[in-house]
Amino acid sequence: MTADDREIRRLAVPAFLALVAEPLFLLGDAAVVGHLGTEELAGLGIAATVLQTLVGLCVFLAYGTTAGVARQLGAGRRAAALAQGVDGLWLAVLIGVPVTVVGILLTDPMVAAFGPGAAVAHEAETYLRVALLGVTPLLLMLAATGVLRGLQDTRTPLVVAVLGNVANLVLNVLLVYGVGPVPRLDIAGSALGSVLAQVGSAAALVLVVVAAARREGASLRPDAPGIRSAGRAGVPLLVRTLTLRASLLVTTYAVVLTADATSDEAVPIATHQLAMTIWGFLAFALDAIAIAAQAITGRHLGAGDVDAARAVTRRMVGWGVVSGVVTGLALAAASPVLGILFTSDDDVRRALVPVLLVAALAQPVAGVVFVLDGVLIGAGDGAYLAWAGLAVLCGYAPLVLGAAVIADDWVGGGLPWLWAVFGVVFMGGRYLTLTRRAAGDRWLVTGAAR
Repeated sequence: MTADDREIRRLAVPAFLALVAEPLFLLGDAAVVGHLGTEELAGLGIAATVLQTLVGLCVFLAYGTTAGVARQLGAGRRAAALAQGVDGLWLAVLIGVPVTVVGILLTDPMVAAFGPGAAVAHEAETYLRVALLGVTPLLLMLAATGVLRGLQDTRTPLVVAVLGNVANLVLNVLLVYGVGPVPRLDIAGSALGSVLAQVGSAAALVLVVVAAARREGASLRPDAPGIRSAGRAGVPLLVRTLTLRASLLVTTYAVVLTADATSDEAVPIATHQLAMTIWGFLAFALDAIAIAAQAITGRHLGAGDVDAARAVTRRMVGWGVVSGVVTGLALAAASPVLGILFTSDDDVRRALVPVLLVAALAQPVAGVVFVLDGVLIGAGDGAYLAWAGLAVLCGYAPLVLGAAVIADDWVGGGLPWLWAVFGVVFMGGRYLTLTRRAAGDRWLVTGAAR
């Protein structure tokens, strides 16, 4: 094993475990809510899509902070790295509070935009109104995690993620079904349990960053120029993330279109929710190498070592391919039994198997996509990622919506075919744009700041 392999493993293994723990918030919710009923599970699917979109758009708080802090660290400026991280924490608060207020006010129209029936819409609105209270803690978790990753520390986020998920699962069961003096809150209890776990996790991560900043003498006060700089640097990554989330939203909308033609619209929507949750679980697992890529690439370029950045990129792509093959085989093997964990509806269980087999085929491509995405984020190449994301979205959206219109005529039902379009067009488009960029030199910009 080379030195690059050892460093990738040192960062990626804790990141893998932490990233696997993150979607367990939703997997835990799905497992608990799924046994309440299919309508509740379908409502959770729509609410989770909205919540993941709002929070996911702000993932630049983690990614941009990781890249910036790593560059400063590579240049030997640890105090400046932590000062930049503190600016990211303040930016998270400034974004999170208004998003929470506006999101609660617009809960009904956001759910209605998906066009679900009245019963599914009610469950989605109930969950979302409570879950939105966790937006600011989630954004603080993103920003603080980005700081620690930039400092080459992926172990602390792992510990917090594990403890947070244990608390989330316990609180979900307690609040959903009620135990002793605790009343039964049904789907609202699942949302409340997640919010409480997120508040505790955010507090723990912020305290670690604050302690590190104090040791280096970095100011904890809000610095307006620094916050503005962090915001400007995040704009390209925001656009990049917006295009990714828009693609997932379009996919969910296409599923709802096909569901309208079925006898029970909740079945395909609930099936898609489970499949997308499992896909997210595997995507976060593959993203562990991308997290290592962000931290290592940023540090090498901050130190001015282009050759090292190139060499470690090649190694990480190899890791991505192997990881994608392994996760794909594991998903295909587990597809017949995964549905049992999340729902008692036999129709949903049967519909889930072919969708997961299609998703399994896309895993090797996803492994390369996630790694190169992380490399370019670590290099601060957000502008290219934004334009590439727009190009892929413009090609994918009309195709998947067109597929939804004609899906009823396809053998085996529409949902597996929609997932095939997702894998070939969306993931394939990302693969082509990222590999093309990585083959050139324009992303290899050195120095403490891009």
